Amino acid sequence: MPQGKESTSEGSQSFWQRRPRELLLGLSTALLVAAWGWSRHAGPGSLVQGLFLTAILLGGAPMAGEGLRALKGRRVGIDFLMTLGVIGAVILGEWGEAAAVVILFAVAELLEKYSVERTRGAIKALMDLTPPTALVQEKGGYRPVLVKEVPVGARVLVKPGTRVPVDGTVVEGASTLDESSLTGEAQPVEKKVGDVVYAGTMNQQGSLIVEATKRAEETLFAQIVRYVEKAQAQRAPVQRFVDRFAARYTPAVISLALLVAFLPPLFGLPLREWMYRGLVLLVISCPCALVLSTPVAIVSALTAAARQGVLIKGGKYLETAGVVRAVAFDKTGTLTTGRLAVSTLVPFNHWEPQRLLTLAAAVEQHSEHPIAAAVVSRARAEGLTLPPLRDFVALPGRGAQARIDGQTVSVGSPRWFEEQGLLGEGIRQRIRQVASAGHTPLLVGGEGEVWGLLTVADEPRAESASVVQALKRLQVARVVMLTGDDPATAEAVAEKIGVDLTQAALLPTDKVDAVQALQREYAPVLMVGDGVNDAPALAAADVGVAMGAAGTDVALETADVALMADDLTKLPFLLTLSRRTRRLIRQNIVFALVMKFIFLLLTVPGVTTLWMAVGADVGASLLVIFNALRLQSRR
Repeated sequence: MPQGKESTSEGSQSFWQRRPRELLLGLSTALLVAAWGWSRHAGPGSLVQGLFLTAILLGGAPMAGEGLRALKGRRVGIDFLMTLGVIGAVILGEWGEAAAVVILFAVAELLEKYSVERTRGAIKALMDLTPPTALVQEKGGYRPVLVKEVPVGARVLVKPGTRVPVDGTVVEGASTLDESSLTGEAQPVEKKVGDVVYAGTMNQQGSLIVEATKRAEETLFAQIVRYVEKAQAQRAPVQRFVDRFAARYTPAVISLALLVAFLPPLFGLPLREWMYRGLVLLVISCPCALVLSTPVAIVSALTAAARQGVLIKGGKYLETAGVVRAVAFDKTGTLTTGRLAVSTLVPFNHWEPQRLLTLAAAVEQHSEHPIAAAVVSRARAEGLTLPPLRDFVALPGRGAQARIDGQTVSVGSPRWFEEQGLLGEGIRQRIRQVASAGHTPLLVGGEGEVWGLLTVADEPRAESASVVQALKRLQVARVVMLTGDDPATAEAVAEKIGVDLTQAALLPTDKVDAVQALQREYAPVLMVGDGVNDAPALAAADVGVAMGAAGTDVALETADVALMADDLTKLPFLLTLSRRTRRLIRQNIVFALVMKFIFLLLTVPGVTTLWMAVGADVGASLLVIFNALRLQSRR
């Protein structure tokens, strides 16, 4: 396994090979302390200078190397600025201060590195949750096999108190699983034969036999890790702005430092004194804290979200979520439970109710829509035998049709049948009655007539109304429900939930138009859906959020943000986290700039020294980092 090879290789390396910068920093710090101690004992001399110089060369080599590489790429970076400051201090004979600059800057860089590693630690922890081996069923028992070598179709034993090693389906046994590592939800989930389980989740009670349905690199855990790592590598808009600012700021600072160093001496002022002030200005102006102000905060927020079962695919979407002015929801399965059930059967023209249900279920068994699943479930519950069919065609937003026993059977929305001119006033009246009660009407027909009506009921989620109210408290200007349902049905649900506006009888393309209309008035817009039927609308929105993404690969692919659990309350969490992140980034940027400005003002009259400049720079960087790490708190 690649990870195993890396681990073995790293374990055989010496500390020098694994941590070269830390070792160089330790040696240069020891030399600096020795130089100080010897100078106090014997005074300045060639030995003291030699110790200082060695400390500078050892500790400053990585910094100088980075600075030169950036310069070759036509970039004037922080490392180059600090290298200039160190060289200038040496030229002026400030050996101790030059060595201190090198060491303090190296400390700041290592702290930055460790802080970023800490924010990414949760992702590594996710990877570590998947066990390295699985007990695969073979003749005569079970044999440990590396997870990466477990083939699709293999049967794996999952003992109580161990983690599931593969994505698969339970074929024997029953238990409860802790899926919090994926969804952020601590509530145990019952699993029985036929249920799907995911790698990395914890089996709590009974033993399970799981048939693997995916290879190790294709599991949900593997996908999440890849998406989060990719998101952390992306740069948010504010981060790109800071980078552009720093790119212009640094050359300007060098020019200003040169003016401070060499302009006053032209008017008879002491050259050495003003060169020293120029060096102080150069060091204090390094935009370390400014450059760190954004990336550490973004990575911290992405990691905190992943721990709560919210997968954000980049800093851009994290940043945008905090300023959305409108939120659009799909209805079925998003604001409602999605657990649909056929409530009534209304046959027309002397049709038998069971024959009507049999034909409808036969067509709908090939559809993935939640309403279709409810029809098929009712037919199975009544023990009906479904006839074979041919030429199945799905019509998104309208319904489906197929040929059964030589005739075309259509099952779909009243709108579709209306378009075909098949609805009389009596049927329309019955549809209005059903819809006003909050039920979804589904028509069955063929050969130019309507044979009957099925009604499907779907209750709002318990948390839907409170989530809508929470969004309004977060100053979201418009909360809209978009649905393909009949207007009367949609209004009945909307009244219970409290949305501002309902748009019904929408096709998938109509939902895209509705999102774009919202964008013209309330941009940016966030759209919440199931990630499958709502894929076009999710793509059109500024931020597309998929619900219950742990159950579908499509949701992970299409959405900008995936709520791994089927839990709407994660939406206010997302907006709150985004706003906290934006607020902390602003705090960091303002603090970094104000700190620099104050020290710049103190540098020209000669109040500050190189020691103070480096100390202020390191201190500002540390405060910015620690402020950003607050995003990982569990508030």
